[in-house]
Amino acid sequence: MSAPENSKPSLRIPPWLRVKLPCNHTFSDTRALVEGLDLHTVCHSAKCPNMFECFSRKTATFLILGNTCTRNCAFCNIGGGIIHAPDPEEPARVGKAAAALGLRHAVVTSVTRDDLPDGGSAHFAATIRAIRDSGETCPTIEVLIPDFRGSREALRTVMDAEPHIINHNVETPPAHYSRIRPQADYQQSLELLRRVKEAGRVSKSGLMVGLGETDEEVHGVLADLAAAGCDIVTIGQYMRPSQKHHPVERYVHPDIFESYAQKGRELGIPFVFSAPLVRSSYNAEQAYASLLNRQQHMPSEAAEPRGSEQP
Repeated sequence: MSAPENSKPSLRIPPWLRVKLPCNHTFSDTRALVEGLDLHTVCHSAKCPNMFECFSRKTATFLILGNTCTRNCAFCNIGGGIIHAPDPEEPARVGKAAAALGLRHAVVTSVTRDDLPDGGSAHFAATIRAIRDSGETCPTIEVLIPDFRGSREALRTVMDAEPHIINHNVETPPAHYSRIRPQADYQQSLELLRRVKEAGRVSKSGLMVGLGETDEEVHGVLADLAAAGCDIVTIGQYMRPSQKHHPVERYVHPDIFESYAQKGRELGIPFVFSAPLVRSSYNAEQAYASLLNRQQHMPSEAAEPRGSEQP
């Protein structure tokens, strides 16, 4: 990130982004359980604004494969450092936490591990199976995966473990990848999502606004995601984690977020969750339930939700 870009004056945070922080026993218990099992959550590592609400509802997005990333995206609070080998006991601990929290919908994501030959896909698969084997408290599992550098084999490893939703975020329009996601490739991400669709799985993606994009570029991403067959798309406001990260270029009004959702629906995306505080995993259980409900009212040929079969 260039010095002039990083030194831009900060914009004033608008009132619709001010979050009430509920700190109750459920929040404290959830945090203690996760920390007690030596687990990471993206909620904490990425400084998610919804962490207090989600923890208070006994929900969390588990971050596997450590908390050190091999990439350096300009928006992300998960930094680099010493990379450790995957912990073979971590999947079992995630399964134990999911059962202890009584989750109905578990979300698992990871740092990007370009250092691993399979990108960590086998670890994802092991975690999915551990959650499923932990009991009947978690009937649906969502994974938010990296691009695996375009590896078909790695993606197949994850799909063979039969998660119910496969999520991969494009994050920002392609014109901004060189400064926001320099180690990623927009077309490669779209190709991953197309493969998920072709395999008959429920697919999901998301992006942030406030990184210098225009509304027209957001519409273009929605068109690309519709063409890739995405079932669920999330759009939220980028919030700068620290002064070292890319500055917020604009705060988007809630009415504009609603216009993004309307555009996505017009393009044929079944569900677009678009609001300032929406994050990729926020209200994931409700999003999946809405998709199932919609498909139950479709003609029988289309009613079977992709990837929703119970293992």
